[in-house]
Formats: sequence, structure tokens, C-alpha cells
Amino acid sequence: MTEHVWSYRSTAGHLTGTDLIGYTVEATDGSIGKVDKHSDEAGDSYLVVDTGIWIFGKEVLLPASTVIIVDANREKVYVDGTKEQIKNAPEFHREKHLDDVGYREEIGTYYSIGGFGGRII
Repeated sequence: MTEHVWSYRSTAGHLTGTDLIGYTVEATDGSIGKVDKHSDEAGDSYLVVDTGIWIFGKEVLLPASTVIIVDANREKVYVDGTKEQIKNAPEFHREKHLDDVGYREEIGTYYSIGGFGGRII
């Protein structure tokens, strides 16, 4: 049900192999931090975003489908969601959740229906 959330949209302009680390991440209502880690693995693509002081230095995991566009010239990644929606996502702890299939299912469900007002992205 949530597998599509782990793939980039065809319109995002992301090229496999592009290093996104350090890119600024922009929600629909402002900046949320910088890319700290990312994966381009087919069907398991995501961004780990360091939110800095915005939500007290926490990291968030964003499935690749949340990416609207990658602007390589400006080193920015624009995502489909508000700061509040991203802040309210299930909490992410790199050591605990990065390889946790159950957590991936939970976050996939949140971003595909729960956190984004019932619309499938």
C-alpha cells in the first residue's frame, strides 16, 4: 500500500547518483533544514533531514515521493508538505529506525495518507 512513497516522482528532476547532502530542504511554507543523508535505492529512496534548531536539532525521514523538485543550481530540495505536517510525522531516530521495516511502514502510511490530509502523494 505504501511502497510508492519510497520512489521519486518522475517530475522531481532527481537524477540517481546526485549527492544531495547539504542541500536545503524547503517545505511549502519555508525551510525545514538540510539533507544529512539520502538513498537512491529503487523502491527505498528517502531523505534524512537535519532540522537544526527548527525542531530542536532532530532529524526527520522524508520518503522520496514527498520531493516536488530538486533544484541542483540552488542546492535546494522542495517537498510537498508544510512544516507542521513534517514536524508531526512519527519521530525518527537514525540508530533505531533507519533499517526498521515497521517504522518504514508507519512513516509510509503517514506520508501517503495520514499526514497529508488524506491525499496520496
